[in-house]
Parts: sequence; C-alpha cells; structure tokens
Amino acid sequence: MSNPGAVASLTRSGPDTHGLMRNDRRQRLLGGLLTVMVVGGTLIIPTSGHAQTAAPRPDQLAFRDLYRELVETNTTASEGSCTLAAQRMATRLTAAGYPASDVEVIVPEDQPRYGSLVATLPGTDAAAAPMLLMAHLDVVEAKRSDWTRDPFTLIEEDGYFYARGASDDKAQASVWVDTLVRLKQQGFQPRRAIKLALACGEETSDDWNGISWMLEHRPETLQAGFALNEGAGGQLDESGHRLALNVQAGEKVYQDFTLVLTNPGGHSSRPRKDNAIAAMGAALGRLGDHDFALELNPVTRAYFAAIAASSPGHAADLRALTATETPDAAAAARLSAANPIWNASMRTTCIPTLIDGGHAPNAQPQRVTANVNCRILPGHTIAETQAEIARVLDNDAISITTVGEPSPTAAAPPLTADILAPITEVAARMWPGVPVIPTMSTGATDGRFTNAAGIPTYGVTGMFTDPDGNGVHGLNERLRVRSLYEGRDFLFDIVKLYAMQGD
Repeated sequence: MSNPGAVASLTRSGPDTHGLMRNDRRQRLLGGLLTVMVVGGTLIIPTSGHAQTAAPRPDQLAFRDLYRELVETNTTASEGSCTLAAQRMATRLTAAGYPASDVEVIVPEDQPRYGSLVATLPGTDAAAAPMLLMAHLDVVEAKRSDWTRDPFTLIEEDGYFYARGASDDKAQASVWVDTLVRLKQQGFQPRRAIKLALACGEETSDDWNGISWMLEHRPETLQAGFALNEGAGGQLDESGHRLALNVQAGEKVYQDFTLVLTNPGGHSSRPRKDNAIAAMGAALGRLGDHDFALELNPVTRAYFAAIAASSPGHAADLRALTATETPDAAAAARLSAANPIWNASMRTTCIPTLIDGGHAPNAQPQRVTANVNCRILPGHTIAETQAEIARVLDNDAISITTVGEPSPTAAAPPLTADILAPITEVAARMWPGVPVIPTMSTGATDGRFTNAAGIPTYGVTGMFTDPDGNGVHGLNERLRVRSLYEGRDFLFDIVKLYAMQGD
C-alpha cells in the first residue's frame, strides 16, 4: 500500500453509541473484538473460531432466481448484451419500489449493447459522502463445445454453481442489486447515499470501458467518498477450509502488447530457415520460460507472512520468503510452482494469449502476430516492461507495440479504520478464526479507473474460492453455493454499517 504508516498507526477503540467510528477515532479500530498485528508495515487482523453452514433460507432461494436471471443473460462482447442485463436488473429495482428517477440504464449512442445500470438509495445526510457499489456485467467469451455444461445456463451441482459469470462478476453484481432490493423492502434509511454502478466493458477495456466512459461523460453517477468492488475474496484450502478473507487495496497494471513478425515467405516446397511462425514460436517460448524479477511490496509481504500459519504444507517457505528484506529465491520458486496466484503476487507476469499467422496451407507465412498480456507490479512502467520483453524475445525482427490507451495508475488507497471496521466486525461474527488480510490484486479491475479519478476503491466480496481459481476466465467457471450465500450476507451487513457511518 502507498502509505503503510497510516494503517500501522491504528490502535484499538470501541464504536460510539451508534456503532459508528467518530471523526476523532479515525485511527482506531473496534475494541475488544480483535487483536491488531502489523507485519511489514501492513495491518493484519485475525479473528477466532469457525463458522457454521446452514441449509438455504427462503430469502436465499429467492435471491438465486435473481442471480440465475443475470447469469443466463449473455453479456459476452461477441453476441451478448449488457444493455439487456442492465434493463432486467433495473426492473428488479423498480419492482422493489425504487422510483424511475433513482434508476437509470445508461446506453451510449455508439455502443447500444454496452449499457450500464446506475441507481441510488438516497441518504438522510446530504453532507455525508455517498458510497459506491461497483461490479461489471460483461463476461469473458465461452465456447459451448469446450465446456462440460452449457456456459450460459446456471447449473447447481455437487455444491457449486456452474456458468460463465457465476463468479466473475455476476455474483457480486447480483448481490448488489439484491442488497438494494432488501434495503428498500426493509425501509432502511442510510445516512450516506448508496450508489450502484453495474458497468460493461471491464473484460474488454482495450476496446471500450463503461466506467471510464461514465467518468468522462456522466461523472455525477459515480461520485462517491469510496467504492466497494471486486478484486479480493476469501481463500480456501484444498479441503474447502477457510484460510483468509482478503481486502484488496491496489492492483497490478494491465497492459497488452502486439508482436508482429514479417518476411517475404514463399512456396512451402522451398522453406526458409527464418520461417515466421517458427521464429515467433521460439521467441514466445523464451518469454514463457522467463521469470520477471522477484519483488515483494509491503502489502504482498504482509500477505505471505500472514498466511504462513494457515498453510502448513508451505509454512516454512512462506516464512523464508518474508524473513529478510531480500526474499529467499529458492522458497519463492517452490511457492510459485505450488500456486499461480502466489507467483503472480511476487512479480510482473507477461504471457502470450493470442496468435495468428499464415495465409495458405501450401505457403510459407508472411506475417505472424501475437498478443502478449502483462500484469505489471506497481512501481514499474509500461516502457520498462516492453524493453524487458524485447530483450527476452531476442529477435530484432519482431516489432512490439502497446495496445490501447495505457492503463491509468494510482497509489493504493489507504485502509483506514472506517474502511476496515465494518469488514472486521462482520467477518469476526461470520467466520471466527479467519484472518482479514490486506492484499494486492494480481488482475485488473474497473477500480483502476475510479482510483485514478480520486474515488478510493477497495476489493471485497466475502466469497471464498478454491485454490485453482474456480475456472474464472477459463473452462467450467464455478462458485461454491455456500460461498455465494455467505458473501451475500456479508456484503449486505457491511453495506448497512458503511451506510450509517459519519464523515
């Protein structure tokens, strides 16, 4: 995080008579509920005990219908419609009693399928900065022929929900809509206004992004004191036991690069030694074998130190990784091999994701292009990363250019007491014994746009996922049924606490 001292200085305190954090207690945390540890300059908050699992409640089954409707609305860039998804969720809100003036589907004229939903539950205190609930409606492409099940039909099987978007990001999007519905049904009157923004284009930001567009064309819809977004959830071990609840502050920088290699080609019966496909393949192989420099920042160092106690199979390596200022390279190598998320947290990563080449089966290729996707550690530039790619490819004939506008960069928002208090209070009640750990996102979210626009944005879902990543962006995407229902309760409760805070 950008200012670890701001978090490290927190001390314990109790809530005021309304359960809120007073202005003069911004540097304090809930008293009597938890013990504060500062590891590597970052706050780690352990809780105690274990949670129980119950059969689905009637309200959870009703929520399942909303979730199903959103998941089964195809929102891929190729043939889906975020506009339709936004309209369907808007109907849910108006049916719950929201006036049309507080619900809007925003559809840019030149992007008729990329509509976004914004809505507001007004607050009672106009001086209290609103809070913003963010999620994205669009999903990554999915081919039916590749999947075991229809990716656009929600299937519940063996304790999991399966579908494209079951996790990323329609789980949180449906919970946010459900949260506003439940608050309206309860007659809840928040002190600060609660804003909702379900945008489109998060998965295809190089082409178009709804949050970026709204910040430019409809900034009033997103203006808020802070935002809650995707970016971090809970971690499970291989047996499904909860290891940690993560809170994301800051993320790696997303950047695509286009690689192009051309030569005259020729007849396939007279092959050239510099065959473009073979040469590009060899260069990409070198990139695939390459590891960028091992590097820990205060957030990732604290994260690895904290999970050592709950990772007995890797505890020695996790402790060795963080025991000294210079991380232990051998321990890092073993941890990187054990968990791709751990590897991605330690270094910049760049991998080939698309390749295209050749023009006929009986001709040598004249042109080969490839896309290399990078997730760059904070503190490193796009130009620096491009230079390292060129060095590793070791082929001057391959041109390298950036794709799209460079992603905006911003310092990690501070994890203040007002931000952490609702999370730790509800987590202690729901999952005693599970530590709350600040973390850096290894992916990229719409939070990079809102953070850069001055809206502190935090990733928190309360949904626990498996070590293999649950098929997100891949085949047979899934989310535990238990995780979805628990995340729904967790997010609902923290929203109510945030909504009643003072400034």
